Amino acid sequence: MTFFNAPVPLMARRTVGAAFAAASCLALAACAGGNDRPEADLAASQVTQIGVNSYLWRASLETLAFMPLTQADSAGGVIVTDWYANPEQPDERVKVSVLILDQDLRADALRVAASRQVNQNGSWVEAPVQAATVQRLEDIILTKARDLRRSAIG
Repeated sequence: MTFFNAPVPLMARRTVGAAFAAASCLALAACAGGNDRPEADLAASQVTQIGVNSYLWRASLETLAFMPLTQADSAGGVIVTDWYANPEQPDERVKVSVLILDQDLRADALRVAASRQVNQNGSWVEAPVQAATVQRLEDIILTKARDLRRSAIG
């Protein structure tokens, strides 16, 4: 490589390259501006500090807070509860799994599955779960997540 038709040693080329890179970074940093970000950026719909959307994660934990947890993995977005029996219906128990699939706050980023068992003659037997139950849980979680985001904005 030559500047003005004079050969430049390898070490000088590396130094010039490093200086150019540093100057470019400083120039870009100066263009970043100050605190003139829009309010909505403070509570963006994509929050990735824990691996999944934090609003969906917090809303899921709040919704299932009455049930004992067996697994809660924020990096993978998995929440699994232990069996829960409502004191008013001791012959029936429910287990819920929540999977957060994306980093965005979207309805299709959430999957809820539920298992239900009933006690028949002293043993627990699988029973169907109404689809409306799972849909209702998803709706509750999504509504809470949206509320959390709104409260973070304003």
